[in-house]
Amino acid sequence: MKSIIICVGLGYGDEGKGAFVNYKCSMAKRPMVVRFNGGHQVGHTVVAKGKRHIFSNFGSGTLQGTPTFWSRFCTVSPTGVFKEGRVLRDMGINPVIYYDAEAMVTTPFDIIQNQNLENTFHHGSVGVGFGQTIQRNEDMYHLYMRDLLYPEIRDQKLKNIISRYYRITFDPEFKTNQNKVTKKLYNEFLEACDDLVIRYQIRNGLKGLYDYDFIFEGSQGIMLDQNYGFFPNVTRSNCTTKNALELIKEIEAGLSTKLNIQTYYVTRAYQTRHGNGPITNESLDTSYIKDNPLETNVGGYQGEFRKSVLDLDLLKYAVECDKYHNPIGRKNMVITCLDQVPEKIPVTKKGELHHIRFNEIGNYCGISFKFPCYSDIGYQFTMDKF
Repeated sequence: MKSIIICVGLGYGDEGKGAFVNYKCSMAKRPMVVRFNGGHQVGHTVVAKGKRHIFSNFGSGTLQGTPTFWSRFCTVSPTGVFKEGRVLRDMGINPVIYYDAEAMVTTPFDIIQNQNLENTFHHGSVGVGFGQTIQRNEDMYHLYMRDLLYPEIRDQKLKNIISRYYRITFDPEFKTNQNKVTKKLYNEFLEACDDLVIRYQIRNGLKGLYDYDFIFEGSQGIMLDQNYGFFPNVTRSNCTTKNALELIKEIEAGLSTKLNIQTYYVTRAYQTRHGNGPITNESLDTSYIKDNPLETNVGGYQGEFRKSVLDLDLLKYAVECDKYHNPIGRKNMVITCLDQVPEKIPVTKKGELHHIRFNEIGNYCGISFKFPCYSDIGYQFTMDKF
């Protein structure tokens, strides 16, 4: 029976998914990370083999030499891939990544529009064009990864996006000052697309890759899910296991065998959130949380990095939301950043403050504690199993 792991966050992101995926890759015989939602807007910090990197455009097992499959549910920023790939190669890492041909492509003009909208509405966007790419595709101005394999088709679609969708005057000779900026972005994007096609593989789905041990890596947490989070401060993505299970059904059909599926729900020992949007318990004292000088994803378009006391009711809600889509397999809870909190962790249950041991967090969500603590990338985490 083939085993498959799914890793999802229970909060608003920054739970430690990247670190946990890296850990699981280090334990697997032949791992492959599958990105199944979100896209290039993530910032998953990993420390492995003496190296530290924040992953946005590659899977979090890359420092382990683990290849990535980027599914059709994700967006791809060729410019981001170009820049991050160069950083990784400078570190001595030659990343391997496969792209689903149906994955949506983000252009520099999507990023500009995203940032303009964020400056107006302050929804907490990272500002890299993720949601705007999805909106543009819903408006029928498609640009897929498969289009990058056909430069004439790619270029015509890109011109339509620039001139018709974003109504930027597209002058092939780029004579005006506005068009000089357009020319720079346009040429950099095409260079990144050409580089991506040469270095990496665009393919039709996971077929032919079934002999890997799949580790599905989620992007942002369930409390940012487009259906379950607090609109409009959500992401344009299914942050539950919904997309992962669709891909797993395809794998199961291709292998004609039953799969052993384990889901890992990840949370910090306290709440975090970026920018605007509701977060409970923010009025409670958080001085007990030790500062992490290496905290990432702080500032920028996504806004202020906020912390608050862990809310067990939100954790339970997130788990229940996912159970609707994912009634199968073994369920686990991962609690990270235990080195930043006291032995008895402040939490709220039904609005009341309590101080409990970490294994009681799982008990409240219907999880019994089975495993000891592990140490990884400078903080502790524990795994509880349903």
